[in-house]
Amino acid sequence: MRVNSPSEPPDLSISTEDVCCIISMARQFDAKDEVTEPNPDSNPTDDGEVAILEDHRDDPVEAELKTFIHDLNVDDRIDLVALVWLGRGDADIDGWSELRAEANRNQAKNTATYLLGIPLLSDYLAEALSLFGRSCDDVDADRL
Repeated sequence: MRVNSPSEPPDLSISTEDVCCIISMARQFDAKDEVTEPNPDSNPTDDGEVAILEDHRDDPVEAELKTFIHDLNVDDRIDLVALVWLGRGDADIDGWSELRAEANRNQAKNTATYLLGIPLLSDYLAEALSLFGRSCDDVDADRL
């Protein structure tokens, strides 16, 4: 097992690409507004195409995000929860192992539902990535 030097951030089980994908979907999910068009099956042009921005029960963004998180392996889901806690300031990067241990002890049956209930989820994840010296800009640049 490799020991990290004091200046080197700890290893993550979850990939930066997966975290960035979750950040992107969480931002789409967070952008949803209350339902003002009760009949979203109407002609999108007639309703000003507002249904896409409304929080309907059968929202495909929410379903996709929940499925993505559910399909992660256990270690990745533990990292994901610990990253949210790190990003919201529950500990600093030096407390990563304790955050991760706490996330492991408190594994929820439905991690996705827990995470989607956290306001600013995408911001917390982005902040945590930055503490690891990573960003979604790096992932986007690699794709080009």
